[in-house]
Amino acid sequence: MVKTERNNVIVRDGDVRIKDFAEVSEGFTYELMKAEAERCINCKNAPCTKGCPVGVKIPQFIKCLQEDDLDGAVRAIKIDNNLPSICGRVCPQEKQCEELCVRKLKLGGSVAIGGLERYVGDYALAKNEKAVPSTIKLDYKVAVVGSGPAGLTCAADCTMAGLDVTIYEAFHKAGGVLTYGIPEFRLPKDEIVKKEIAKLEEIGVKIVYNTVIGKTIRMEDLLEDFDAVFIGTGAGLPVFMNIPGENLNGVYSANEFLTRVNLMKAYLPDSDTPVFCGNSVAVCGAGNVAMDAARTAKRLGAEHVFVVYRRGRDEMPARAEEIEHAIEEGIELKLLTNPTEVLGDTHVTGMKCVEMELGAPDASGRCRPVVKADSEFVLDVDQVIMSIGTRPNPLLVNEYSALEINKWGTLVVNEETQETSVDNVFAGGDAVTGAATVILAMGAGKQAGATIIARAIAKCSK
Repeated sequence: MVKTERNNVIVRDGDVRIKDFAEVSEGFTYELMKAEAERCINCKNAPCTKGCPVGVKIPQFIKCLQEDDLDGAVRAIKIDNNLPSICGRVCPQEKQCEELCVRKLKLGGSVAIGGLERYVGDYALAKNEKAVPSTIKLDYKVAVVGSGPAGLTCAADCTMAGLDVTIYEAFHKAGGVLTYGIPEFRLPKDEIVKKEIAKLEEIGVKIVYNTVIGKTIRMEDLLEDFDAVFIGTGAGLPVFMNIPGENLNGVYSANEFLTRVNLMKAYLPDSDTPVFCGNSVAVCGAGNVAMDAARTAKRLGAEHVFVVYRRGRDEMPARAEEIEHAIEEGIELKLLTNPTEVLGDTHVTGMKCVEMELGAPDASGRCRPVVKADSEFVLDVDQVIMSIGTRPNPLLVNEYSALEINKWGTLVVNEETQETSVDNVFAGGDAVTGAATVILAMGAGKQAGATIIARAIAKCSK
């Protein structure tokens, strides 16, 4: 096996891309795609596939690329993943499939599986071929609550198997976190998300908008009309630090900030729902959402944007790629720093912080941050964005108490079937796991879909 260096996707320069919301990554050219596909040695035991939450047969689709069979690559991926353009852009491949690639350590780096998947997904969208659902239609109705990654995946699989599927979405657009949470510069909405959802509608998935299950329609009524229900409502309820001053004007949750910018297009000059962006912005947290909020604030005109995190660089949970892109764009990392108070009268004028140092490991295995003595200082900011996590919205479980939840407020499910405490009611994604990744949510939607399909076949064959 010969060592060959990894080919990376083309990325726009940082000083250029902060001036607009156009996509940061331009993906592979045909030549780069071919060169990178050739690096795959098509391992028989496919460790990369074992790292994929939806089980994409990675060596098979890359083999097709090596043979210039792009249509075959599309078919190979879509057996397991209906949203390759999206996953190729936002999946943490470096911690999943690419982490297990045999080339990773000594042979020039992991194969760029995510970049290759994106290339195939974009090819499929451009070709605009229509998927063909099963010709055998089953008399089995499925309601999907929420049109995020989990719901879309469950709906797609069930529809392809011949079931009658209706998605109920609370917002006026489908996509869940794909639409309201991930910025345009990482995941274009019209070119990618909207087209992927249109593909699902083409095969027969029905989407009902502006409908809140638990308010607009009661859960009991839904269960009367449908044979099975899948809940994929995500985790959109923000968590705050509960420090003084969090109620001041100029303090946002990252969820609200990104939703207004992404879903409501507040970044447009003539937006009907503009969003305030300060000159000096502090984003508290260090996950992918924090990076998204910080990079969005920079594009909205903030001169200084600080990512404030109580641990060090090695402990930051965001993808390495997102951290690197943020730094390239001028985001300043204030590490080993913890906010204690937001200052101001009616509007934010600063944020009081303390310096931290890493102590002994805690229960999670990470070093526990402890406060340095006499280290208090004030960070000069006029906007604060809290990005320290989210929880599922309790609206549905408050209205329908038969659904069992755990102490964190997430739905309890059977890990093998994704069924909740209520018969024929399934759930997956962030509503079950808490805030996680797009691909993990898709995996749960796929697992629930398989159970629902099996029950539909069993019922309809009697």
